[in-house]
Amino acid sequence: MSTYGQFCPVAKATEIIGEKWTVLILRELLLGSTRYSELQRALSRISPTLLSRRLRMLEDKGLLVRKSPPGQRSTEYQLTPCGRELQPLIEHLAVWGMRWARGQMSDDELDVEFLMWDLQRRLQTNNLPNGETVLCFNFDELQEHKTWWLLVSQCEVDLCTENPGREVDLYINSTVRTLVEIWHGDLDLRQALRQQRLRTQGKKQLARSMPEWLGISPFAGVQSML
Repeated sequence: MSTYGQFCPVAKATEIIGEKWTVLILRELLLGSTRYSELQRALSRISPTLLSRRLRMLEDKGLLVRKSPPGQRSTEYQLTPCGRELQPLIEHLAVWGMRWARGQMSDDELDVEFLMWDLQRRLQTNNLPNGETVLCFNFDELQEHKTWWLLVSQCEVDLCTENPGREVDLYINSTVRTLVEIWHGDLDLRQALRQQRLRTQGKKQLARSMPEWLGISPFAGVQSML
């Protein structure tokens, strides 16, 4: 049965993508997440049952397909042309959100798991030294998920919540709010360093070049109108 009882194309489209979490699942698929575990990591507050239900719905509606890579038993989720056509809509939503819905972030919106997942995929690895680089992020105020490691080797970046046992090249200490404000473009990284809101310890050249390799939101340049 139709949710809205209207033939309007906006209503018909909203019946598919308007349910809770669906747009964020599409965001992740458009950003390159293909595995269930990757979607769980980026959307840590969705239950496995609801995530599976939303993925089945998107598959039934023709927005994605499930595939198994050759020789593997794992499943990957890939957008169809129908699903990929939503990319401009998701990007426009991001721009609109940065401009008109930015506002003051409440503490329950400061999702450290999403923050670190996005920092991992936006890391500018070409601006890091050759060979392996190990970065350790510490969030002063957290009791759980307080410490995270990024292991960078060539173009590969692994995100770890358990100590990988590698020598750390640079420790980065801040609050989640500070790093989110940097990610948003609301706080300049150099200013955060000067104000000691973000502190580093380790290789000095790596610390000095941090503005060049710490990737932030691609929409950070959108000016807030609030």
